[in-house]
Amino acid sequence: MRKSLLFLMGLLVAAGMSAATKISVSRIDPTDWYVGMKNPQLQLMVYGEGIRDAEVTVDYAGVRVDSVVRLDSPNYLMVYLNLKGAQAGTMPLVFTKGKAKKTVDYVLKNREMSGDKRVGFSNYDVLYMLMPDRFASSGKYVEKAKQLKGKKIKNADDARLMSLNHYVVDRSQPSLRHGGDLEGIRQHLDYFNELGVTALWLTPVLENNSPDNEAGYSTYHGYATTDYYRVDPRFGTNADYRRLVDEAHQKGLKVVMDMIFNHCGFEHPWVADQPSKDWLNLPEWLVDSKGTSVPNSKFQQTSYKLTPVKDPYASEVDLKETVEGWFVPTMPDLNQRNPHVMTYLIQNSIWWIETVGIDGIRMDTYPYAFADGMAQWMKTIDEEYPNFNVVGETWVTEPAYTAAWQKGSKVADHESYLKTVMDFAFFDRLSLAKHEETDAWWNGFNRLYNSFCYDYLYPDPTHVMAFIDNHDTDRFLGNGRDSLAMKQALALLLTVRRIPQLYYGTEIMMNGTKEITDGNVRKDFPGGFPGDTCNAFTRAGRTAEENSMFEWLSRVLHWRNGNETIVRGYQTQFIPYNGVYVVARRWHRHVVMTIINGTSKSAKVDIKRYAELIEEQTEAEDITTGKTVSLKKDIPLSPRQTMILEF
Repeated sequence: MRKSLLFLMGLLVAAGMSAATKISVSRIDPTDWYVGMKNPQLQLMVYGEGIRDAEVTVDYAGVRVDSVVRLDSPNYLMVYLNLKGAQAGTMPLVFTKGKAKKTVDYVLKNREMSGDKRVGFSNYDVLYMLMPDRFASSGKYVEKAKQLKGKKIKNADDARLMSLNHYVVDRSQPSLRHGGDLEGIRQHLDYFNELGVTALWLTPVLENNSPDNEAGYSTYHGYATTDYYRVDPRFGTNADYRRLVDEAHQKGLKVVMDMIFNHCGFEHPWVADQPSKDWLNLPEWLVDSKGTSVPNSKFQQTSYKLTPVKDPYASEVDLKETVEGWFVPTMPDLNQRNPHVMTYLIQNSIWWIETVGIDGIRMDTYPYAFADGMAQWMKTIDEEYPNFNVVGETWVTEPAYTAAWQKGSKVADHESYLKTVMDFAFFDRLSLAKHEETDAWWNGFNRLYNSFCYDYLYPDPTHVMAFIDNHDTDRFLGNGRDSLAMKQALALLLTVRRIPQLYYGTEIMMNGTKEITDGNVRKDFPGGFPGDTCNAFTRAGRTAEENSMFEWLSRVLHWRNGNETIVRGYQTQFIPYNGVYVVARRWHRHVVMTIINGTSKSAKVDIKRYAELIEEQTEAEDITTGKTVSLKKDIPLSPRQTMILEF
């Protein structure tokens, strides 16, 4: 009897041990991968309760396990594979813990093309920036959420939509979601062709599963990522994103993806269960907050001052506040000095390039992240995709600061490998000049002249992206409707030695300021949503004033498209003279003169002063009107008039 009891107890213990060693794999990032990459290494981040203690083996031709990294949390396992000789197929990953065993099939895919064949955006392009939540809605996912409420969910995509944290779609509230989606954008691709832009920059489309807060704010903007491998289900699916990119390509449009490596969203699994103690920067306050995003005395927010990153005299405390402080309490700061974090982010960007076929990346909050990690990312991208392009948001309004971030900078002590930077100096000077009279020295368009004269700091000014406004600034028009000032700004933007970026709605004179909320500069595009009474996508739906601006801008955009003088030409600028600012582009014997009367009085173009451009030419075409202009005599200008002369 005693032996039988001992035997039974042994069986129960064994059964208990078997249950205790059950292997759970809830997720693997990346979700799949590609063979034939220049860098054969693949990092797999395996999620699962207690997975850290598992062993991993792979029996697949051309693949070997380089290393297995066990992090602080028991629920993550890092597996580094070498795919140097691998072919596409289904690769079995075998996880074992004691006698327990679990096999997970992992898909390896062939690439659609080699990395050198992926060509990014350039100064041949004009980027059109839009916010998916605010541009256009097919109504599909708003209606689907209503229809599925309370019903049994079978489809995985539907399940994701219905499992999101609490949110409200209310277009009357500027800081809540409005229901725009990727399908809505796809349905209006012909509009972009009509306007004349060549590339679309969408603010982030990845999942932002943060609940609306009590103050009525949401993460409709997309800058609080909670899943790096899935499109937000309110915008659509990964397949919807791929369809949008494919059809954009068919219509000659490129697509630029907005990414954020500096921070993620508070609802990302990494926050509740940090993979390692150093996965996030300065997370200590989370203990006292009991895992909530309610800040306390230990919370450190960034100073938002980016100068310490390049300041040769920067103090340790200033630098730490900039790069380690959190952007806001609900956006945890990622630690790019952790090699596993950086590898994860690098692979994620590559995955989206290969999976969806994006034509470029705009990197948010670039200097807030650790420079060495970001340089590693840029170097990796450049090696795999030498003709690809990435633009980094470098929000300081001095050319010397911006130039120090560009690849090949001679004034920086750190090689960034970042090809393209954002020209906040251009935006800043225009924002001031539009309110001023251009005098003989500093005011008005002298500000632009005195900014461009520092272009010698840039290794490549053609890889600098200029803009007159965006989603983080007041609209160029503020709360007004000054079309003359806007035409001056746009004429410069589209003819100087830069990559130009437009903000959605500029073509129909959308205005607004941030004095109350960011949502007031991120209004819905009229006609993009079911039930809209006005449809600005059509000529009939626009007012006479809106059509006038749309047609002016469209004419200039179509003229610019493929214009070698603008894309490749040398730039010459003249010190503003009697309030008139002239910037010229020359390519072989072709000349373009952008002429701006920077005063509210009548003025004239002194032909003799610009003889080096005009030489023996007797007439030119004003691109903005299509009219012929005589170059034999001084050209009269009305107050704030803009001309783009080509000859």
